[in-house]
Amino acid sequence: MALHGGALRLNLLVSSRNLYKFNSLIGVRSLSEKVSSKPESSSSSETTSDHLIYTQEHFALKETLRKIIDQEINPYVDQWETEGKFPAHKIFKILGSAGFLGVNKPVEYGGLGLDFSYSVAVSEELGNIRCGGVPMAIGVQTDMTTPALARFGSAELKEEFLLPSIMGDKVACLGVSEVGAGSDVSSIVTKAVRKGDEYVINGGKMWTTNGIQADWMCLLANTSEGAPHRNKSLICLPMNLPGVHIARKIEKLGMWSSDTAQVFFDDVRVPCKNLIGQEGMGFTYQMLQFQEERLWAVANIITMMDNVIQETIQYTRERKIFKQPVLYHQAVHFRLAELQTELELLRSLLYRATALYIKGNDVTKLASMAKLKAGRLARELSDSCLQFWGGMGFTSDVLVSRFYRDSRLLSIGGGADEVMLGIIAKYMDTLPRK
Repeated sequence: MALHGGALRLNLLVSSRNLYKFNSLIGVRSLSEKVSSKPESSSSSETTSDHLIYTQEHFALKETLRKIIDQEINPYVDQWETEGKFPAHKIFKILGSAGFLGVNKPVEYGGLGLDFSYSVAVSEELGNIRCGGVPMAIGVQTDMTTPALARFGSAELKEEFLLPSIMGDKVACLGVSEVGAGSDVSSIVTKAVRKGDEYVINGGKMWTTNGIQADWMCLLANTSEGAPHRNKSLICLPMNLPGVHIARKIEKLGMWSSDTAQVFFDDVRVPCKNLIGQEGMGFTYQMLQFQEERLWAVANIITMMDNVIQETIQYTRERKIFKQPVLYHQAVHFRLAELQTELELLRSLLYRATALYIKGNDVTKLASMAKLKAGRLARELSDSCLQFWGGMGFTSDVLVSRFYRDSRLLSIGGGADEVMLGIIAKYMDTLPRK
């Protein structure tokens, strides 16, 4: 599972850019050199050897990212939640300069050139951000808007949109969902009509994460009148073009620190060279990247659930009811044991799917199963843990209440639970035939 030449690729990257550094933080170059050498302590060796898919390089990246989170993100999360937006350009530039917006993207466009298991490790670490909105926005940038561009885009498009997105100089958003088409991607109605060397785009997109601050959109639009699965294309659309209208900032149940927009297009003209890959292949490209998107989301929320359980254990150990800690009541410690068991089962599924995926296997079924289970477990876990916090859990002052609001989205976004069940049934060959 170890990446061949991973340390060399890290060194290639850090020699070509100025990495973000802290007084107490060693750069990726020195981290790379350190993990390439013999471990100095038995503890780091045990941590690595006991993990199913992570190497010392994975843990080195996670450690570096954790310091960024602790110094540049978590101290400001409460403020961003209140304001309803986080400074995406500032945070993305910090992350991009340190290499975290292109972990598995090509080195020639600013990425680290590592395999997808490193993206999973990064997603896990981002789960230590004390809200759901910021890591979700980062995930949109790394695993929703750029994968198809990196795989199928022209060199010119990659230079214009992929490189600055990986470096954190541009913020991206994904234009797929519409008012009448969420999980049912085939039902989108936004059109991009070819006129000469341009596409003329009309329509609109809904629930667009990063939409208020984005510099460009990875847009899925109908480019012909053919079959729903063959008439769609992905287009890089600059958000400052005439005819792009941010209709409103959507207020949400959770994910408060992530700006979400409704966007309209009125005769927006985009050069045909902004097409990603082949015309009519947009639906296929979108489906391909759903494997990574869903595994990324599962990895992210697993860490959040871990943190909620641990904070609940600490709180119930300190809080007393009927003259003994809440944790000592069998209903509480048994329930927490059940939840931790379910979480470990989900973690094993995630690592299995990731290991198979980086070997080139189709893991659509496993990724769909993992996302289905993650969404449902997050709802179950957040509800149970919040109950053990009593009245404090019903306030906005604690992580569990924020997680209760934020995690509800996982069963809806990126394909609802019912869509995941349909995919699983299809792979089981139990879906009724039309």
